[in-house]
Amino acid sequence: MIAPASPSPVLWQPPVMLVGDLLAGAVRDHGDRPGVDFLGRCWTWAEIGDWAARAARGLQDLGLGKGDRLALCLPNTPHYIALYYAAARIGVVVVNCNPLYTAREVRHLLDDSGAVAIAVPDIAEFHGKVVEAAADTALRHVIVCPMAEILPWPKALGWRLFKRAEHARIPASGPVAHITFARLARNRAAPDVVTLAPDDLAVLQYTGGTTGTPKAAMLTHRNLTANALQQRKHIGVDLPAPQRTMAVLPFFHVFALTAVLDFSVLIGAELVLLPRFEMNAMRAACRRKPPTMFFGVPTLFIAIAALADADLPDLSRVIACISGGAPLPFDVRTVFEQRTGVRICEGYGLTEASPVIACNPVFGEARANSCGVAFPGTTLEIRDPEDPTRILPQGERGEVCARGPQVMAGYWNKPEDTVATFVDGALRTGDVGYFDEDGYLYLVDRIKDVILAGGYNVYPRVIEEAAYLHPAIEEAIAIGIPDRYRGQSPKLFVKLHDGASVTPEALRTFLADHLSKIELPRAIEIRDALPRTMIGKLSKKELVAEEQARADALQAP
Repeated sequence: MIAPASPSPVLWQPPVMLVGDLLAGAVRDHGDRPGVDFLGRCWTWAEIGDWAARAARGLQDLGLGKGDRLALCLPNTPHYIALYYAAARIGVVVVNCNPLYTAREVRHLLDDSGAVAIAVPDIAEFHGKVVEAAADTALRHVIVCPMAEILPWPKALGWRLFKRAEHARIPASGPVAHITFARLARNRAAPDVVTLAPDDLAVLQYTGGTTGTPKAAMLTHRNLTANALQQRKHIGVDLPAPQRTMAVLPFFHVFALTAVLDFSVLIGAELVLLPRFEMNAMRAACRRKPPTMFFGVPTLFIAIAALADADLPDLSRVIACISGGAPLPFDVRTVFEQRTGVRICEGYGLTEASPVIACNPVFGEARANSCGVAFPGTTLEIRDPEDPTRILPQGERGEVCARGPQVMAGYWNKPEDTVATFVDGALRTGDVGYFDEDGYLYLVDRIKDVILAGGYNVYPRVIEEAAYLHPAIEEAIAIGIPDRYRGQSPKLFVKLHDGASVTPEALRTFLADHLSKIELPRAIEIRDALPRTMIGKLSKKELVAEEQARADALQAP
């Protein structure tokens, strides 16, 4: 095994591919196999490939070309898959957008990325935010993706007849043109050939970084395909066909984008899509299409392990079950494995690395509280946080840094942040860890302030800025507090202006209009003063220590 502090000069390197090559390979090698199942309606890989080709032609007909940005504000649907690979084929850059973002957050993403088109479901809740956010941006086109055209016919009929209140109202005219996906994809002519290189930009994936300000990691075709190929190499065996992946994690999250979507397409596994996590729907999907691969975040494993015996989903055919997105508590892993008989392999990564850089072996030893060994073709280093140019010996604790073909090209339009996040060419993760004598990585602390809630990055500054919108708030600090179910949840501390008055309940109601559900603080505490550093800046560390001490006291016997 490679010693982390003195890596071998010869590392396995994945073949160089483009993102579009993944779908082309699935169509070529598995075209007649089931490719996508959406709530019981199915498409072969050949049919998905045809959809993607026609969508690529349609995007070109709208005037989108190489380097233009297309935002995908979509849940897990066949529309997402078709548009993602369509964009990749013609050099259009995908900008992933969480449909649960507020209009303010969508606006920031559109402004920052310069997206000229966005795809959104014909659901009023999501479409309305996009229209509100689109004013005075570079956006020219809204691609409306109707749910009825992808649902099985009984569900489609119910959507048309009984869900009218949830339907988006599509304007006939306005500053931003609307087009349905069916109309976009009606031209069966082949898309124009576009010359692409592996280092061309493929995806802008927004992340908080060390400052909490959302910025976009520039992920290239090489980055994304490398991580899928690394995953296949990491598994170490050719999985017998056919394989089936339960796709409950959202594709707009980078873990699902590569570990679930790209990897499944690479090996021709059927994707069983769920547009959102709902336990009964997932259990039904497992009965209908028992998965052989299952990817989750700790909150998902906690929810499954809490079910009664009769309600446990059928995971008896699962070969690979991988946890990512947030640290997996050992007791959560143990209880899940005891209840289901399925072993979890914990991995570790970050958006800037597409995302996986380490994982426990799928068929080898998975060590307690470790996030595994370096992914194939990846070099991990432990560097001195005080002097990042110095690599520490095995066993010492320091900042985890990574090199590999999956590491991003940099941050979009942020050269200073890009320089700051690399040292000697290695990506600084902001996490503190150490290696054991066999190269297994253990994380012990986080340098970054980002809150990991149920596998999602929640940015304290977003919460704080929303709090400052309330006229009673003078100062605000958001931190993550321990949460057995989500790993962490946001907590907000505020100081009021002199003479101002607001209750925590009223403030939380106010914030609900400005934050997504995952960002909404679980607790709000009003204080007379907030801690500060020696130079007068607001300080989080004292509050983090208080909350950790409180959590430790509650767990004490």
